[in-house]
Amino acid sequence: MPSDQTSRATTNKRLSATTVQALPASVAPPSYDRSRVTPGIVHLGVGAFHRAHQAVYVDDCLTAGETDWSIIGVSLRSPDTRDALAPQDGLYTLAIRSSGEEELRVIGSIGSMLVAPEDPGAVLAALSDPRTRIVTLTITEKAYLRAAGGGLDAAHPDIVHDLANPQRPRTAHGFLTEALTRRRAAGTPPFTVLCCDNLPANGATLHRLLVEFAELRDASLGASNDTRLAGHIADEVAFPSSMVDRIVPATTDADRARIAVELGVEDAWPVMTEPFRQWVIEDNFPAGRPAWEKFGVTMVGDVAPFEDMKLRLLNGAHSGIAYLGLLSGHATVDRAFADPAIRRFVDALWAEAIPTLPDDAGLDTSAYTAELTERFSNTALAHRTAQIANDGSQKLPQRIVASAVECMEAGTEFVHLTLVVAAWIAACAARGKTLPEGHFTDPLDASLTALLSQQLPANETVTAVFDLAGFAGDHAERQTLIELVAVHLVHLRRDGPTLAFAALGI
Repeated sequence: MPSDQTSRATTNKRLSATTVQALPASVAPPSYDRSRVTPGIVHLGVGAFHRAHQAVYVDDCLTAGETDWSIIGVSLRSPDTRDALAPQDGLYTLAIRSSGEEELRVIGSIGSMLVAPEDPGAVLAALSDPRTRIVTLTITEKAYLRAAGGGLDAAHPDIVHDLANPQRPRTAHGFLTEALTRRRAAGTPPFTVLCCDNLPANGATLHRLLVEFAELRDASLGASNDTRLAGHIADEVAFPSSMVDRIVPATTDADRARIAVELGVEDAWPVMTEPFRQWVIEDNFPAGRPAWEKFGVTMVGDVAPFEDMKLRLLNGAHSGIAYLGLLSGHATVDRAFADPAIRRFVDALWAEAIPTLPDDAGLDTSAYTAELTERFSNTALAHRTAQIANDGSQKLPQRIVASAVECMEAGTEFVHLTLVVAAWIAACAARGKTLPEGHFTDPLDASLTALLSQQLPANETVTAVFDLAGFAGDHAERQTLIELVAVHLVHLRRDGPTLAFAALGI
């Protein structure tokens, strides 16, 4: 969140449509007339990642003359981003940082911002507008409100609220379903729903969850076969899957101060990122789409192989670096990755995960891991391990557990994968002790805290955590996985990562 001092900056000293034309020549402003672009995309969850990734690709398209794809940004919870960007006419600085240099670019693709809790009607109006042809989402894994088995958590208070109050929804499920209801009633074709979160088969997953929500809504309203929305969503709404990749560390006050000096005006919420960016999308957009492929987006028939490679090699390594880094006293990824033991651990983790990827999809894992090595070593990003550590119970199933299960089924080694799960448990238990209280968070924190405070034997602890988080489900080899994680947890409890690494010969 921007500092109060930055937020109180006067308009004439702030980045805005007025001041952007007077920026130094080294800073690239939007080169198109923003007054002539119209909205075509509504984005739910306008966080730093969206502003460093999808909004940049859309900005590229607007620059190329595709003027009907401006973004209406929607915050489902906090007004912070709207409050920071509104005085700046939606403009913000993208700082592309590598170890040796920084490139600044002002992004103008977000035309307006809405805050759902303040005015849900305005959000529904934007979603129902015939000009809106794509809805994108980066709302984080936990906002999809899945139960332990992967289905919709129908008992969640926000789901219960949205079923009872369809005109005033709180969740993405409620907003999307009500908007599709209104579009159908008005004879407006449905928008395409493009999930950009790190979920397995994210388009298909969101499709299934939204159909489940619509079935509950149909039942609550006593809908007839002719008016049932669930069938309409199942058969008529496109949900292409996508894979996104760009490292985006949290912006600090020091970042804001440095950017202000470079711009000559203040920017309340610039975004820090790396040079690398990747977006792979299944090409299924019945209502049309921008020509993203002209700007590096890979349009494919099946995103799954690319998604698995990113989840298991980038995200899986990131989780391992985060939890082992926290337990080793490393505050950022580059410092943790510079630790020789963690560096060797990551190589071994990749060696276990790579055989779980399809070998007939044209994936170049050697080039990919070489690129990851360079990205993890970027000293300019200062990507905090605590930031990556958030929401482990939601992230580890697809980043780590899925690989471990496939290794079990193939009869290959996976001892480094199971150390990541143990390190997550140990890092959760360390909060308020060797780590600050609330240093990172998880949707299961209340239950995890109560469980870990009992200081049960390692095997009992891991079993209870697996039950709580739903890890490995009812897989036949689940007990084997638990036992392997428990061995690592014993080592971590006794002497931290040092003993855990030694046991692996690292």
